Amino acid sequence: MAEHEVVHVAIAPPAMLEQELVKKVAAIVAKNHYETRLRLTGKIPKIIANYGTMQMAEATARSLRELGLVVLVCTDSELRRPSQIYRTYTIKFEEQATLFWDKSGQARRVGAGETFLILRGRMQTETQTEVTKTQRKINVTATLLMGGIPISKKVKEKVTSKSYQTESFVRLYGKMSPEVAVEMLQHDFDYSFLGAEMTSSSVTNFNAAVGKIRAAFPQAVFDDRLVDPFGADMHSAVSQDNIDMNCKLIYWYYKAMSNISSSVQPQT
Repeated sequence: MAEHEVVHVAIAPPAMLEQELVKKVAAIVAKNHYETRLRLTGKIPKIIANYGTMQMAEATARSLRELGLVVLVCTDSELRRPSQIYRTYTIKFEEQATLFWDKSGQARRVGAGETFLILRGRMQTETQTEVTKTQRKINVTATLLMGGIPISKKVKEKVTSKSYQTESFVRLYGKMSPEVAVEMLQHDFDYSFLGAEMTSSSVTNFNAAVGKIRAAFPQAVFDDRLVDPFGADMHSAVSQDNIDMNCKLIYWYYKAMSNISSSVQPQT
């Protein structure tokens, strides 16, 4: 960990939020009740405290776990590190594995038991377009020479326009890393593999593709809490960074849940 790096403590919102729990959490993280309640509501794990050392963060995490909460601890660099995403363009399903190809023709083979989490959501992508517009402006020099009679001239200016598109995505994660193993985007995918099931609707095709992916990885956890990312949990959903960070937090949540389950000894 880098020297003086910020360490985050995040909490997965509990199923039942009681006032007594809010009070206890607020006392542990030294925040007021209102802010604490906000960070304990919703569907997505939220950062509730920041520390200068891992030791301080882990101490707070232990106290929060004693309250029965699912707590995540990560460094700021881990949370914000850009993901090296492999974006698939078409798929082929085999008996024991699934083959993904990107637009360049590079293939990635994922075995049936190699996917830990299938995360489905929606995000807004921004496209910038630069256009040249011609406008008429007052030619000050010519106007003065003509005794104040307005003289205009044509001026070309480059203007950048922004457009936004809402797009569904699916991300596959392996068991060992929060890095995205495979990503599929609704509007950048070849659905011809669907054959007779393919329709003219990208929404219908995307849903069908997701169904087949889930069937190919039956042991993987499926989560679609990011399908509606424009609520209170993601007021800045336009940012790709926010999507990536929330995906990581959800991945770490399921890893924490998996660790909790594996640590519980079966009763005899």
